[in-house]
Amino acid sequence: MQTFDPIEYKKMVKQYQEDNKPLDWFDTIYKNANGDYKKVFWADLEASPYLINWLKNNKINKQAPKAIVIGCGVGDDAEALSDFGFEVTAFDISPTAIELCKKRYPNTKVDYLVANLFEYDKSWLKNFDLVYECNTIQVLPGDYRIKARVAISNLLTIGGYVLVSCRSREENKNLTDIPLPLDKKEINQFVQSDGLEEISFLAYDDNQTPSVPHFFAVYKRVK
Repeated sequence: MQTFDPIEYKKMVKQYQEDNKPLDWFDTIYKNANGDYKKVFWADLEASPYLINWLKNNKINKQAPKAIVIGCGVGDDAEALSDFGFEVTAFDISPTAIELCKKRYPNTKVDYLVANLFEYDKSWLKNFDLVYECNTIQVLPGDYRIKARVAISNLLTIGGYVLVSCRSREENKNLTDIPLPLDKKEINQFVQSDGLEEISFLAYDDNQTPSVPHFFAVYKRVK
């Protein structure tokens, strides 16, 4: 795929999922950009306005609080967190994505790393004040979604926040979509299964035509 073809993209992802290799296709997307981060089709090339709004209105009272970005892509959200005073670790399973980040931000303070959400360093456990998850769970199938959610929750220190940004859908609808958006029941598992506390929850439609429904949820580890 030298240019983005949504049909071919979905076919590719489906095949990897059926082969039980649901993590092996990500690097392909970044390699197809041929070194130009602007050609990564899913990159917005700006930090999430919902993330920025949350950062403007919420303060973590620590000296240099720690943040981690899941599947950081080409780095926009990670750089925003750094600009707001966080010590940021940002990782992606795609080596090419990390190369693009380092090329794009040669003077960055962010620690960009190649890492796997399911096999991250044990020193990361319960070590971050803020975890930012954007659109990772929705591209995974089946039990991988549960494992991803648990792995994300386990990064939070006591008093830490996880911000979850994703596409949304009604329960029992669009079950074969790729990516498969989260429904309210699934995202609620951050509370019901992982023991986090819901701080805020926003359901909204974006400005695309046609509009796409999303969730932006904030959860806190209280114990």
